[in-house]
Amino acid sequence: MSKQAKLDDELMIAEAWMKSGKEVAIATVVSTWGSAPRPSGSHLVIDEDGNFEGSVSGGCVEGAVVAEAMDVLASGEPKMLEFGVADETAFEVGLSCGGNIRIYVERLG
Repeated sequence: MSKQAKLDDELMIAEAWMKSGKEVAIATVVSTWGSAPRPSGSHLVIDEDGNFEGSVSGGCVEGAVVAEAMDVLASGEPKMLEFGVADETAFEVGLSCGGNIRIYVERLG
């Protein structure tokens, strides 16, 4: 599957969730450094029930991103998240790949 097809799938899922009346957030990898699990432009969509589709980290920080997305949905305020190997939180959530990723989380709609 091409990168564009994957992006289209995630955005189509977000659109379907929104049409069904759910609040939806999107997390986007905005920058990477070193050995990062997913490239810039990767997306994760999250609904108000904690369901998610896509990937921003190959599984190593997605739980933390989903939790932050729930806060974004509640507050409406976007967040910039950063995970890196030197960050204590990175080890807690499993980012031990040696890189650094920045993820922007915002509510859609």
